[in-house]
Amino acid sequence: MAGTGRAYVVGTFDTKGEELRYVAGLLRDAGHAVTTVDVGTTDPDASTADVGPRDIAGAEAFTGDRGSSVSAMSAALERWLPGRDDLAGVLALGGSGGTALVTPALQRLPVGVPKIVVSTVASGNVAPYVGAVDLTLMYSVTDVAGLNRISRRVLGNAAHALGGMIAAEPPAAQDKPALGLTMFGVTTPCVTAVTEALDDRWDCLVFHATGTGGRAMEKLVDDRLVEAVVDVSTTEIADLVVGGIMAATEDRLGAIARTGVPWVGSVGALDMVNFGAPDTVPERFRGRTLYEHNAQVTLMRTTAEENRAAGEFLADRLNACPGPVRLVLPTGGVSALDAPGLPFADPDADAALFDTLREHVRTDDTHRIIESPHHVNDPEFAATLVAALEEITGGRP
Repeated sequence: MAGTGRAYVVGTFDTKGEELRYVAGLLRDAGHAVTTVDVGTTDPDASTADVGPRDIAGAEAFTGDRGSSVSAMSAALERWLPGRDDLAGVLALGGSGGTALVTPALQRLPVGVPKIVVSTVASGNVAPYVGAVDLTLMYSVTDVAGLNRISRRVLGNAAHALGGMIAAEPPAAQDKPALGLTMFGVTTPCVTAVTEALDDRWDCLVFHATGTGGRAMEKLVDDRLVEAVVDVSTTEIADLVVGGIMAATEDRLGAIARTGVPWVGSVGALDMVNFGAPDTVPERFRGRTLYEHNAQVTLMRTTAEENRAAGEFLADRLNACPGPVRLVLPTGGVSALDAPGLPFADPDADAALFDTLREHVRTDDTHRIIESPHHVNDPEFAATLVAALEEITGGRP
């Protein structure tokens, strides 16, 4: 059964027209309404798609230079696609250039809107293409360069997958508001205790603080799909300021500032920076305190100087938030490795972090720092976070 909206089939019809028309035809044969969208830049006036390149980019993308034309078309699609009020899902096809062109626009679509890209680069590092959304990349196996026994099967699977996503009944609406939480392996007991305490009143959405996780949570905040945040694990900031592999962007906490949603948070796992396997740790850090978390993740203890930098970043972002803010400091330790006798125990480095936040976070009617003598994973600390959330939300969602 077809859905109520339209399937958008997007790509460069000047180079991938045969393949794009093929998947559009399969979707129509399955009963779906389809809009074809051409983002080609070589001959915009020859387009046979329902929406041509000039409909998206006017004249701005047709400079005669391929690189600048593709960049301009990508930016134009990023503005144009999210404004379609009949869009039920998107299927795009591309090589490396086409994938890079279309995926920024797909990242702008809300989570839950089906997004599939059949791509030649889907078997490599896909982080720049997927971003922080539920985008499905399908490896094309053969190049997207004509129809053959392999490409027909792969493209057909993609078309039918999108059709199934569009036709599926959405899940029943939740009667509880959504709460975003950030968790790392070394703060799991805390976040588990918080979710157990709040699960009867809130729909708890837990995000793994791996760089992408923080961005995913904040996209949902920007999309008004999360109504409050318990940001236990701000560890991604440490990777940003030091140079780890699970870094936040400069926009960490930007969604909180833009929306003013209630924020309760802490400094969970700000004692560590993440690298890959031990032999991937940069040479300049080889003499530092390192801990092999597993075969693929090596943790490095932050210094007092690095903690001051992380604290200044966090304070600056919190000061820009117009809504209620409660920063809860676990002075007994900030991660499972940060306690007396454990590898990352460093009272001086922790003190540098806490002192920086005390000095730089503004405190007023909306912003408060709450100090707890407990460790981040102690039950008493989780209870403090829960009480802070109840206070700024009036004790109820």
